[in-house]
Amino acid sequence: FGTTLSGQKEQEPRWKRCVRRTDGALGDLLGQAFVDQAFAGDSKAKALQMIKDIETAFENALPSLSWMDDETRGHALDKLHAITNKIGYPDAWESYEGLAIGDDAYANALATARWEHADQLAEVGQPVDKAKWFMSPPTVNAYYNPLVNEIVFPAGIMQPPFFDAAFPTAMNYGAMGMVMGHEVTHGFDDSGRKFDPNGKLSEWWSAEVSEKFEAEAQCVSDTYAAIEVQPGVFLNGELTLGENIADFGGIKLAFDAYKLWEARNGAPGRGLAGLTPEQLLFVGYAQSWCSEATPEVETLRAKSDPHSPPRSRVNVPLSHLPAFWEAFSCEDGDGMRVADDKVCAVW
Repeated sequence: FGTTLSGQKEQEPRWKRCVRRTDGALGDLLGQAFVDQAFAGDSKAKALQMIKDIETAFENALPSLSWMDDETRGHALDKLHAITNKIGYPDAWESYEGLAIGDDAYANALATARWEHADQLAEVGQPVDKAKWFMSPPTVNAYYNPLVNEIVFPAGIMQPPFFDAAFPTAMNYGAMGMVMGHEVTHGFDDSGRKFDPNGKLSEWWSAEVSEKFEAEAQCVSDTYAAIEVQPGVFLNGELTLGENIADFGGIKLAFDAYKLWEARNGAPGRGLAGLTPEQLLFVGYAQSWCSEATPEVETLRAKSDPHSPPRSRVNVPLSHLPAFWEAFSCEDGDGMRVADDKVCAVW
């Protein structure tokens, strides 16, 4: 079944499956060891500075949004300033009190499932635990939670190819900065925008501004709906809309945030392979999404995944971004530059 659905030729090595199961069951225990080895030093401080630059870039861009009125702009600022950022790992580790682990894999799976079930039931009727994480520290991912207006970046994603202290700063902003900008934008995408700064479903947009937002979002939806990922298989522009809006906003914010860093530290000269910092930023973005996929996986994801395929997540937002055109001297008619009247830009 798995082979037919995904095109995967053989089962993953046992050690990978074991690590995945352990991470899912005992993420905080595994996470402590991971953080000690992979997230030491000033990694957290650097990440916090990057997200601060991303949020400043978002704030600086608000006045230029012609479709948004001043009142809604003010509400957007309120929500932006209320976002909680969680970086790396929780302030307090889960102790797994009462959980006994032995040398029998099946018994351990039952024990951890029962412990997790009881732990969740114990939360019923209690105040919301805003310190709780919904990803383990080693996870290579990030998320925005609209119900509490928070963004979480586990230590796992603060690793190459997304981030490395030895990388040129522009590459870190292009890769990890884009992820940060992506998550910030989720707070204002087609679904995130419907929650207020406290995570409550609330209509804080005027009807006129909402209508203009929908028009901008439709441009993004139509653009992706025209992409054929496999013969006869097209992306679903509505299914992927929120993630695509976040990708568009994410790379734009990453570029603007890097320029804030340059304003403080000075612009470096050409770096790796003779590329300018601006070019390195976009190369860092592209490299962070390098991947391979079988035709079966691409077909499956096109029908079920709210994310677009990696190549579309890179090529489409960049082909709509003037800063990219300038960095690589893209002229009218070039493949990585859409016509001016086709440019989509929500945030």
